[in-house]
Amino acid sequence: MQRLRFGLVGTRFEGLDGVTLESKKVAEVLEALGHEVVWFAGLLAPEFSPGTALPEAFFGTAANRAINSSVYGSESCDETVLIEIEQTASAIQRSLAGFVREHGVDILMPQNALAIPMHVPLGVAIARYSRESGIATICHHHDLSWERGRFWPNAVGSYLAEAFPPTAPNIAHLMINSIAGHELRQRTGARALLLPNVMDFANPPVVGDAAVFREAADLDEHDCVLLQPTRMVPRKGIEDTLRLAHRLADPATRVVVTHPEPDEGAVFIDDLVRKAEDLAVDFRIVPVGSGTKVSLADAYAAADLVTYPSRIEGFGNALLEAFYFRRPLLVNRYPVYAADIGPRGVRAIEMAGSVTDELVAAAESWLADPDEWVEAVDANYEIGREFFSYEVAARVLQRSLRDLGLT
Repeated sequence: MQRLRFGLVGTRFEGLDGVTLESKKVAEVLEALGHEVVWFAGLLAPEFSPGTALPEAFFGTAANRAINSSVYGSESCDETVLIEIEQTASAIQRSLAGFVREHGVDILMPQNALAIPMHVPLGVAIARYSRESGIATICHHHDLSWERGRFWPNAVGSYLAEAFPPTAPNIAHLMINSIAGHELRQRTGARALLLPNVMDFANPPVVGDAAVFREAADLDEHDCVLLQPTRMVPRKGIEDTLRLAHRLADPATRVVVTHPEPDEGAVFIDDLVRKAEDLAVDFRIVPVGSGTKVSLADAYAAADLVTYPSRIEGFGNALLEAFYFRRPLLVNRYPVYAADIGPRGVRAIEMAGSVTDELVAAAESWLADPDEWVEAVDANYEIGREFFSYEVAARVLQRSLRDLGLT
């Protein structure tokens, strides 16, 4: 098999957001297949190396936030903003070309940078470089512009058509859910392979230390932990976890969120804190992972129930984590779950958009008797092994290479 060098490109590879986590897994699968991986992003954690960190490619810069505030929410913007987009895109494109030359990249693999338009100049730069150079490009899409209302209306329709996502004979597409794949086909005519989120189910995890997490969260060993292992953004439905905690009979119930990244504004976090106070719910934020003394495995080990009441997800990384760490799960039937995940036979407490009496009763039953969910978590692990594993990802990636004529 030909040994290839993949350049994974994004706005950031750092932290615990879904794109970063899935990009790392894709890299591990590619390396297991005998390929090499190098990285290019605006924000690049030390573990993502070798690579190039280009600060202006990060979506969170003041300059990029100013562009976004100017082009979203209105169908027009000042001409100077469009000039800035062009200039920034050109500068990033030159840096990207240098990255490809320096590292001998054979294949570009943009990670959501050509899907959700949080950094228009970056997407334009990647799309133009790919088309102009003809380099083989496999786009791994997680969320698309038309799936997020905050990008409509906008003043950059021509750029979205050009780059989010782009189409060309040298560009292949991977979608993390079937709904987006069908929509891509209808909108652009491009076909996409389905690459769901994955975990390394062939290698069970090292069990975390619940006591470490409880100490970090200042929890008593008898506290009942509703763990929401998600970022704190509106679509994650954290308010529903608070409502559930409010209605549970156990006064020792604690809601703990592990990813306090305020990608969509710190004001929302303040709103959640006030909501918890109004409901008299004990609400705690306990960061895990890099830069802390607490691992994600520790958090799952401490969870009495994992809550995942998301309203919208490209797939649902925390869902697979609950499978992987064999924890009982409450999940909202968001569209992708209903289409691609639940039908595999998932055993969980399912929410249909709101906290009902039946949902509360089911949660209380599982919390009162862990024996009720032992078979469920074992079954979910096997579903993960069959449908959402590294082996599944390897087959999809190999097919994508064949489709591009590279194997």
